[in-house]
Amino acid sequence: MTLLQMLIDAASVGGLYALTAIGIGLIFGVIGLVNFAYGEYIMVGAYVLLLSAGLYWPFAIGAVLVFVVLFALASDFLVFRQVRRAPPETLMIVSFGLSFMIQHIWVVMFGSLTKTVNFLPAINRSVEIAGLRIAGVSLLQIAATVVLTTVLALFIKYTRIGYQMRAVSENPRMARLVGVNSNWVIAVAFAISAVLAVTVTVLFVAQTGSMTPFFGVSLTMIGFVATVIGGMGSLPGCALGGFLVGAVTTILQMVLPPHLQPFREAFVFTSVILMLLVRPQGLIAVRSAWERV
Repeated sequence: MTLLQMLIDAASVGGLYALTAIGIGLIFGVIGLVNFAYGEYIMVGAYVLLLSAGLYWPFAIGAVLVFVVLFALASDFLVFRQVRRAPPETLMIVSFGLSFMIQHIWVVMFGSLTKTVNFLPAINRSVEIAGLRIAGVSLLQIAATVVLTTVLALFIKYTRIGYQMRAVSENPRMARLVGVNSNWVIAVAFAISAVLAVTVTVLFVAQTGSMTPFFGVSLTMIGFVATVIGGMGSLPGCALGGFLVGAVTTILQMVLPPHLQPFREAFVFTSVILMLLVRPQGLIAVRSAWERV
């Protein structure tokens, strides 16, 4: 029972990491951008949720969805589109700069202290399944990851815009020559990544009930770790990497002595170094992503 409980906890934590990794991996797969500002989409959504928490919960989530999608599209239009043809390292530095700018704007607006909100407390109640007590939010995290990963994979494989995403990913110049509107395709990719960010926002806030202007940074870094482990540009790989990072984090929390537990992320990041040494393309390699790296 203890092992099964640990696996469920690992899958729950890994679900949030997987959704974050998929959002990062999707943008990388389409335009080769490692968007380190992605965690700020999650963070700004949390503050919109804080401001709209008095509304009936579907309206509050709807407000977060609209704001974060528009926020992601604005970041693409105002920032990333202007440097889209720049080298990858320039794009990465720009995303770092955007991340820091958003964080400090939010500090000016809301302060740096932790804000709390009691959102959807009902889903934090535990349910008993086969002798195991599992929080409802944990089940939602696992289910949301499986459903959204499957839907997104089917969307990219079978829809017209999905075909265009793959064309832009493989050869942006050729895609433009055959009539693909790359700006529209990239905007759709940013909108989808924003939907994933909103899912993480809702589940994270419902589970923890707290936020600061800086909490998105740690989620971005862990999501990036999961993306590297799973395979840059591979959505199944990103999901797998997220669950693996969740499993490693949960196991380390159990086995590390108390004085080392605050440093468990250091052990997780060590796994990235080992992965880059042993298999730099990740567990599930994508040819276009490998060529970019």
